Amino acid sequence: MRSFIEKMRKAGLVTDVKEAVSPDMEAPKMAAKTDKPLFFHNLAGHKAVMNLTANRASLALALGIDEATMVKTLADAQFNGNVIEDGTLKMQKPDLTKLPIMHHFPKDAGKYLTSAIVFSRWEGVENGSIHRMQVLDDHRVVARLVEGRHTHVMVKKAIAKGEKLPVAITIGTHPAVTFASCTRVPTGKELPYAAELMGGTLKVKKCSNGVLVPEAEIVLEGFITAELTDEGPFVDITGTYDPIRRQHIIEITGMYTKPDFIYHGILPGGDEHKMLMGAPYEPKIYKAVAGVTEVKDVLLTKGGCGYLHAVIQIRKSTQGDGKNAIMAAFAAHTSLKHVVVVDEDIDPANPHEVEYAIATRVSGDRDIMVIQGVRGSSLDPCQLEDGTNVKVGVDATMVLGREDEFRRATW
Repeated sequence: MRSFIEKMRKAGLVTDVKEAVSPDMEAPKMAAKTDKPLFFHNLAGHKAVMNLTANRASLALALGIDEATMVKTLADAQFNGNVIEDGTLKMQKPDLTKLPIMHHFPKDAGKYLTSAIVFSRWEGVENGSIHRMQVLDDHRVVARLVEGRHTHVMVKKAIAKGEKLPVAITIGTHPAVTFASCTRVPTGKELPYAAELMGGTLKVKKCSNGVLVPEAEIVLEGFITAELTDEGPFVDITGTYDPIRRQHIIEITGMYTKPDFIYHGILPGGDEHKMLMGAPYEPKIYKAVAGVTEVKDVLLTKGGCGYLHAVIQIRKSTQGDGKNAIMAAFAAHTSLKHVVVVDEDIDPANPHEVEYAIATRVSGDRDIMVIQGVRGSSLDPCQLEDGTNVKVGVDATMVLGREDEFRRATW
């Protein structure tokens, strides 16, 4: 992560904050006002960074990919990087009070780890994923584990055998590793994918509980237990408070920090959160739409919380391609709520152009699809008690054979 921060600084993309800043809502408020990386030189006496990859240019730089072709390039990933074990980590007694963990919003249940990657290992398979973690005391946190996701499945398997799930939690990893951990990949392929993104090879160290971790500023070793406690409320991707749930407690048994470590915090519902939630799904949607028509680009929009709204750019060859693209997108990313499909002359990243396409190329009776009673995102405040929602697809493409009637005049 340090090398990436310096790369960003040399490019003039980092804002250095020299004055002392509090982790109790002051730093989060500052991060909410910009999408540029903020480097805090004194966050409760420690160095810290926020907004590390809060815009597409920063993410493209982190992944070493041209921003214009990022989605298409990521869609071709093979998840086959080389992961090399390179020694072990020496742990010390854990003490979470030594970290500048932030309290982000007034009604949050407390301090939360937001950028931390939970690497878990069971029956020879290792998973990596980000989970928000509420701090309980100096050696325990409670993690939000989404039901059915890989970490939750592994926990249930461990508990069924009367065991705890070994984990190692990293804070301050290279953003390519963070991105890989946010991506739905084949089982156990997060680290190989991170290695692929970082040029083909990734060195990892083994913790005493057998879990492998990449280089990080901070590593917390421990176990997810069967013990449950209340987690939340907490602001999630929509900027609204997620409810209180009974979740699993993680016992921290060891702690490693680099000398003069740099803490990484992600603002809940902020631009970096939206980027890391949405951008990993764009290649998946791209591949799905490519199976039904010629896709040019995919964007999960900031206004759609980086997660619920997609704009898909296609080149039509048959009149039904727009609707087929909509259905493929919903199948690829089940949390999608609204999808707009546009032609090549419309920039998906420009909301004015997308609105123009809707205004001039959509007839409500034939171009809008409404799908009721389907599963959406658990984070959407509109979902019904049974977990279902309504999805809407808008085919904002020109009618084939009548393109000259829709094209804008140019010089």
